[in-house]
Amino acid sequence: MSVFSLKMDIADNQNFTAETSPLFSREEAQKARAFHKKLQGYQPTPLCSLDAFAHLIGVKKVLVKDESKRFGLNAFKMLGGAYAIARLLCEKYQININDFSFDAVKARMTEKMTFATTTDGNHGRGVAWAAQQLGQNAVVYMPKGSAQERVDHILRLGAECIVTDMNYDDTVRMTMKQAQERGWQVVQDTAWEGYTKIPTWIMQGYATLADEAVEQINALKVGQPTHVLLQAGVGAMAAGVLGYLVDIYGARNLHSVVVEPELADCVYRSGVKGELVSVGGDMATIMAGLACGEPNPLGWPLLRNCTTQFISCQDSVAALGMRVLGNPLGEDPRIISGESGAVGVGLLAAVHCHPLREQLMSKLGLNADSIVLAISTEGDTDVKHYREVVWEGKHGVSAQ
Repeated sequence: MSVFSLKMDIADNQNFTAETSPLFSREEAQKARAFHKKLQGYQPTPLCSLDAFAHLIGVKKVLVKDESKRFGLNAFKMLGGAYAIARLLCEKYQININDFSFDAVKARMTEKMTFATTTDGNHGRGVAWAAQQLGQNAVVYMPKGSAQERVDHILRLGAECIVTDMNYDDTVRMTMKQAQERGWQVVQDTAWEGYTKIPTWIMQGYATLADEAVEQINALKVGQPTHVLLQAGVGAMAAGVLGYLVDIYGARNLHSVVVEPELADCVYRSGVKGELVSVGGDMATIMAGLACGEPNPLGWPLLRNCTTQFISCQDSVAALGMRVLGNPLGEDPRIISGESGAVGVGLLAAVHCHPLREQLMSKLGLNADSIVLAISTEGDTDVKHYREVVWEGKHGVSAQ
């Protein structure tokens, strides 16, 4: 591969304590997975071993969890939305979550409910799917600049979808106001004062993918992962998954890296400062699912305590990852990964091609014994843009 330099700001976590959280643990993840297992069409998503790529970059293993295969929805997000809605309805109708089924709850619902949420695409699709299963209504708001294809995915699930003229965080506030005025139930994966129960359930639902991944890693008999790469928007997925992994392996035994786009790097900035920092403006990154400027305060303590490093990177890192995964080396499996899904593998490729490769490998603790887990959180949820990146070279790199 050529030599080129992409912008990757790497910050060591000076506030690392290794303190875990009972909210985001193996026990809670396994409760969520027990629920998901009962849903029609449930299957663990593939854990792909990119052995040729690992050999190229000089590590023992690169393992990628391919969430494009999740329930035919092309992303992981429904894991959180469906679980939270189920927990909410179980509480409302006094049903044990172990006895939950969409049909049973649907039969007991005496009033029509409307679930409201803000999304960059994938979360809203999951909420719309769950509402459809229950025969209920969903209203989904999206920030300005949202791709029409992502809107269409939500509309096809029977939800109302409205694109605002605001950024993600302002759209969340508007959604909350509309819901309060109209009696809707907000299902959002970030938290604020007085709204913590549902986002906690959402984050616990995301950890199903981590429970699957650990089971799959054990089956491979390759040893436990030394590294995990987790992308962050508000940090809900990153905290939910990392909480499970550090409960299993111990925070000091896992080099965890949280990666964000430089135009929406609120978790990175929070990590540098050691306290919550918000980012404003348009946040016009191609990583639409990560274009969030305000960290989830529920996930932040876990990320502050257990993340090894925070990284802020340019969009070309994600675009590189999309091309690497879509055009694999040797016998490696092909993974169709969207902009937000591919940034972890893009980071590995960008480090390998960097003129300061050896220094960056050392800083990230990567060597011939490293086993790296990455999560491809979505497939080509915006096919037009996927083709522009992978076929046409949008957000390409220039060799030095």
